[in-house]
Amino acid sequence: MAATEIAVMPELVSEKSGVVQSLKDCAGGTVGGILQVLVGQPFDTVKVRLQTQSTTNPVYKGMMDCVRQTHQKEGFRGFYKGTTTPLVGIGACVSIQFVTVEYMKRRFTQDNKGQPLTNGQLYLAGATGGIANSIVSGPVEHIRTRLQVQTSGTGYSGPIDCIRQIYRSHGIQGIYKGQGITMAREFQGYGAYFFAYEWFVRRSMEKKGLTSRAELPSWEVCLYGAGAGYAMWLTIYPMDAVKSKLQTDGFGAARKYSSAMDCVKKTFAVEGAGGFFRGIGPCLLRAAPSNAATFMGFELAMRVINN
Repeated sequence: MAATEIAVMPELVSEKSGVVQSLKDCAGGTVGGILQVLVGQPFDTVKVRLQTQSTTNPVYKGMMDCVRQTHQKEGFRGFYKGTTTPLVGIGACVSIQFVTVEYMKRRFTQDNKGQPLTNGQLYLAGATGGIANSIVSGPVEHIRTRLQVQTSGTGYSGPIDCIRQIYRSHGIQGIYKGQGITMAREFQGYGAYFFAYEWFVRRSMEKKGLTSRAELPSWEVCLYGAGAGYAMWLTIYPMDAVKSKLQTDGFGAARKYSSAMDCVKKTFAVEGAGGFFRGIGPCLLRAAPSNAATFMGFELAMRVINN
């Protein structure tokens, strides 16, 4: 096999097309997305608070101090602030990702006339899924991050109130604050994410001589999902830090950053390179369980649906 290709087992890229297959992919993605949010939200809350806190008067000394203070002041529910929005939105996002990726894989297989998908095609399938996903993930993460960094009872009473206040004052452009860097992050992140997962799966199937991915044990699916999570976050974390800063920044005269590049310049000038990696600890701790749960949910749902 050429070094630039990964063998695609026939059942890995379904020959079915159209609405029925897309609905199946959507259902599987929804299950994966819900599990991702439930498992990963506490880690994400800590990550965002560390990413966006003041550098001159920081609230938290580090990851464990953030966990301790959040639990002391807000209880266990504090780690799930803003969960309603991602529970609905991320479920939709993951559905969009999987529907798009599976569609792209089927199209590439047709274009290749049955030949293996190349590494570039697998990456592009994931990247396309990321761009499609960003239409929903941009505003969802914007609202979530604003609620996550809110530590007092003032401000927004919930996701609907947050959306209403921002839209009333700043319109749809306000809801999509930070969308440019979000799209860049999703393109690279999900390109690496889905490529890594498919690469792990195919290598295992080739080594074991399996003909169906349903034959893979659950622990392997979890392991490869965790690996995909690390492939994503290790390549996009600085972009994610900039995104969080932009999405929690003020509006109008209260803005600190005029653009993503302005945020990069100011962050580097004040904090150095380390400013782009604040909060990476909880992010990497989250990557394994949340993404293992995502792919486990998708794979198990698809096995049930296809039986």
